[in-house]
Amino acid sequence: MRTLICDTLKRHGWEVRGVGDADDALRVFPGFDPDALLTDIDLGSRPDGAELALMLHGLAPHLGIVFVSSFPRAAAGATAMGVRGAVFVGKDEINSPEDLLNALEAALTVQPAAAPSRSAGPDREGLGTLTRHQLEILALVARGASNEQIAETTDSSVRAVERSISRIFQRLNISADPAINPRVVAAARYIAAFGPGR
Repeated sequence: MRTLICDTLKRHGWEVRGVGDADDALRVFPGFDPDALLTDIDLGSRPDGAELALMLHGLAPHLGIVFVSSFPRAAAGATAMGVRGAVFVGKDEINSPEDLLNALEAALTVQPAAAPSRSAGPDREGLGTLTRHQLEILALVARGASNEQIAETTDSSVRAVERSISRIFQRLNISADPAINPRVVAAARYIAAFGPGR
């Protein structure tokens, strides 16, 4: 099922890393820096999926979490295994790829649990809510790279880049007002915070 889900997400433009257990997930997490975790609850070993989600959520409060499981929904609880903002989908409820994609999008729209610390200075208009990967993409946007160039540089698909940039705009709370160009606004914030040469 993991292979099937990974293939489905890749076909829909997601950059995906599939792993066999929680230990592998913890090992690859720092280098991959994902926006979302999609996991079963029963992984056949400890830590289980709920424990993994809590650990990773502690490291990255921005992380969207989706549980896909045959575990009873009622037993998962109102907050999906106690993880704030997590989405629970029963395996028997998935009838099409859109069901899975909608669950991921729902998990990714949840705001981070805590704002970045103010002791290190201002949040620079929301840049502190971005993941390392999102900051790297925003740096390329600020340098004037097209989505195609960003995809080539980051070794991902154009669709994955488009999704990442859309999430960056959401995290930065840049409106869809037709009077502004969100790409220019986001780039300007980045340059104001880090300078043009970072």
